[in-house]
Amino acid sequence: MKISIFSRHKNQENAFEEMITPHLERLYRLACRYSGNQADAEELIQDLLVKLIPRTNELRKVEQLHPWLVKALYRLHIDRFRKSSRQPVDSGYDEQINHSAETGSNDMSPSRIGLIRDLQAALQELSEDQRILVIMHDVESYTLPELEVILETPIGTLKSRLHRSRAKLRKLLA
Repeated sequence: MKISIFSRHKNQENAFEEMITPHLERLYRLACRYSGNQADAEELIQDLLVKLIPRTNELRKVEQLHPWLVKALYRLHIDRFRKSSRQPVDSGYDEQINHSAETGSNDMSPSRIGLIRDLQAALQELSEDQRILVIMHDVESYTLPELEVILETPIGTLKSRLHRSRAKLRKLLA
């Protein structure tokens, strides 16, 4: 992804690109999981980058940039989710599965495809907070201490929420 927003400030553009580029793939994958489809994920990432560009100098001072970026992406997603939930039109969930992106392979068995669809449907039955926690911890492999910082929630609370979320998923998949 090439970012070319600055025309007069090449140094600032280069600094921004150097800081953000190593994190874009994971942020995009997380945005896809948050939003449920590629178009919304791309829009979420684009909105995040547009908001961060003027803050390049501030970003230079952040010690652990990835958790900071994940927190910013999470907050932006939550803001958009709340805004869309107040609107009368349901944005819905795009249930198309990009199998090759998920597995790195185009030759999945029908049972595996069915399992993925069942899991995606079950994840959508969770509350937004539960779904995000399960995705970030169990799918994207963020540790509880990382999630404590990103979600600004104590580890004990995260553990109990994760336990309840997994229990609900098991029940839904049974």
